[in-house]
Amino acid sequence: MMLELELRRLELGDLDAIERIERASYRTPWSRSMFASELAKPSSLSFGAVDETGALVGYLVLSRYVDAWHVMNVAVAPERRRQGVASALLRRLFEVTKDDTLRGYTLEVRVSNIAAIRLYERFGFASRGVRRGYYTDNREDAMIMWREAEPSSSDGEEGS
Repeated sequence: MMLELELRRLELGDLDAIERIERASYRTPWSRSMFASELAKPSSLSFGAVDETGALVGYLVLSRYVDAWHVMNVAVAPERRRQGVASALLRRLFEVTKDDTLRGYTLEVRVSNIAAIRLYERFGFASRGVRRGYYTDNREDAMIMWREAEPSSSDGEEGS
């Protein structure tokens, strides 16, 4: 079943819904203040997926670094998983950042989270290594995934 979704920037007013989804999604959820801090950062982009009833059903938090866009957090409400919400958020991420040909994309994902790894692979991410004991709840390793920047439309011309 495909949902009608509105994708928009997250706002402080979304924090209650974000917190609900985060707690249902992760063993070691981000705190409300961590989300508030990311929403306030000029180097962060945060997108929410809102369904036809106006409810926030998923989000993606992205930070811009010198050489990469770091996908910091992606979560979808449990009752809305496997309905294309995360894919829609990832597509929006690549739309919004497509003109930035200098930065690739990176993220960490639990090595046991096969569904998420497959999703990221469908979007062009590949494994680039492991961070041993990355997750604090059980010392599980994180797979580091990377996706190259989109080539510019100028096809190899030197730009300044």
